[in-house]
Amino acid sequence: MGSPTVALLRSYMTAENSAIAAAPISVRGGLLQAAAGVAAFSLTLPSTAWGLESFGPWSLAALRTVLAALIALAFLAGRRVPLPQRRHWAPLAVVAGGTVIGFPLLTTLALGTSSTSHAAVVVGLLPLTTAVYGAVRGHRSPSRTFWYGAFAGAAVVIAFAVQQSGGGFSTADLYLFCALLVCAAGYAEGGRLARELPGWQVVGWALAGSLPLAVAGGAVALAYEPVRLTEHGVAGLVWVAAGSTFCGLYVWYRGMAAIGVARASQLQLAQPLLTLLWSVLLLGERLGPVAVVAAVAVLVCITVTQRARA
Repeated sequence: MGSPTVALLRSYMTAENSAIAAAPISVRGGLLQAAAGVAAFSLTLPSTAWGLESFGPWSLAALRTVLAALIALAFLAGRRVPLPQRRHWAPLAVVAGGTVIGFPLLTTLALGTSSTSHAAVVVGLLPLTTAVYGAVRGHRSPSRTFWYGAFAGAAVVIAFAVQQSGGGFSTADLYLFCALLVCAAGYAEGGRLARELPGWQVVGWALAGSLPLAVAGGAVALAYEPVRLTEHGVAGLVWVAAGSTFCGLYVWYRGMAAIGVARASQLQLAQPLLTLLWSVLLLGERLGPVAVVAAVAVLVCITVTQRARA
């Protein structure tokens, strides 16, 4: 390939990168991208369960971050993206701590003693925690109708979780509740930051900043946790690294930047139900009739929140 062609491609990539950062996407486009992020995230827990067939929880959490960070660095280097400005460092640290390190590690630890279906319904509270964090952080609140739908959806998820767990909470639930808090902060800060930077750069820099800690943690974990490579284990690791952590977060932050943190977070009410479906198809878990009722109720809540104006 001649130098004029190379120069033209580089010019195109630079222009494309600038256009992505400057031109906001439409509301419909934002909804579609946020929904694509939810679809990617819905596979995270089943893929993590697969990954635990080959790796220990600490090793799996560290390796997924390392692989995702290497993908992100390749994109950042390929497009010659400049370092983020100093004012972006604090939000990026929150994104890294919440979505890159905290949530993956805590949910992986929870799946060591909990089923995927149980974890899915507890994580279903994430839309409410994200919406609350976004409202407080942004010093504004959505309409009453929005909150009625949000709390109703959360109530359905809580009732479903309690019913499935026999009315009690376990150590795995504590891990999951902590995961909700840190991930809500990461989602909300990432959504705000994606209004200034392309979503993939928000994800990319958060992953890049986490790489040294992930490498160190992975080296220690692999020294103590056994590794038994299987097809499911490797596939699970690849998906949580490339699919959920990088690609999923990319479209998710783009979507939040277009439609707002609160509205985008309510799309995640569908995430536990999708995860339940994947747990049946991929893990062979049984799905009872209560889940079907919960699915219908949650979808109604999603409709209410999406129609309510902020």
